[in-house]
Amino acid sequence: MKFGQVNNPEEIDFTLPPTPKETLHLLQKHKNDKPIEVYVGCAKWNKADLKGFYPKGTKDELVYYAKQFNSIELNATFYNSPSKEQVQTWRTKTPEGFKFFPKIPQSVSHYSRLLNTKEKVETFIDATVLFEDRLGMAFLQMHDNYKPKDFDRLHAFLNEFPKGYPLALEVRNAEWFSNDDIQQKLFKVLENTETTNVIVDTAGRRDMVHMRLTTPIAFVRYVGANHASDYDRLTAWVDVIKAWKDAGLQKLCFFIHQNIEKESPLLAAHFINELNKKIGTNLNIPNKGQQGLFS
Repeated sequence: MKFGQVNNPEEIDFTLPPTPKETLHLLQKHKNDKPIEVYVGCAKWNKADLKGFYPKGTKDELVYYAKQFNSIELNATFYNSPSKEQVQTWRTKTPEGFKFFPKIPQSVSHYSRLLNTKEKVETFIDATVLFEDRLGMAFLQMHDNYKPKDFDRLHAFLNEFPKGYPLALEVRNAEWFSNDDIQQKLFKVLENTETTNVIVDTAGRRDMVHMRLTTPIAFVRYVGANHASDYDRLTAWVDVIKAWKDAGLQKLCFFIHQNIEKESPLLAAHFINELNKKIGTNLNIPNKGQQGLFS
């Protein structure tokens, strides 16, 4: 994942911004006695991307991955909408409790730019609903040149998106974050359509660590910089999540990337271990595979 990559990560201030009052008010409004649901995973399960993670002789990477993690940010569906048969195959390879978070295809977000996409969205949903209990949430990632001038198009898309199918949104263009009026207008629409606001923690785009939740669900895409500071950054996130949980957070979806994917399982193991200690979860700590450079 190269978005937000910088040459000198040691020069970046990775301090997480304070949680806005709107997020705390929203969480308090949804607070209940149910235990928090927590899903932590990587972006891919391919052996080529997760070097050193799979034991020698592993025959099916997804089967092994799903024994180590309880979720996957399914980036494969961004390039092509999966067939029904493919979804059913993926589902049968994973245990109860595992969740897929499929990315909406680029044919919808990047090529059509949300125009005349009804048939494409229906094709995607008709297939991915077959994940059944393994479906976590789909997420729509807009191109970084998709700007607020096309807000009405985005608004219409979210209003028309099938109700009952969980959706998260990631906007990337800096104009969405440079004007408070634009931000508030976007956040209001996300709240009204029950769309989860994606938070991205990456070195070169600190404006995307906005900490603004629009549902009682935190969907965080963390991008390590292939630097020793990656571990401390994750520890800081654990403290934030503890505060959000106390305020009323119902679900956490946290996916760990790196600019060069080689230590994501190591980072995830560190994060899960700290999370288990801090908030009382009992998530499996994944096998670290071969030791990484910064472990």
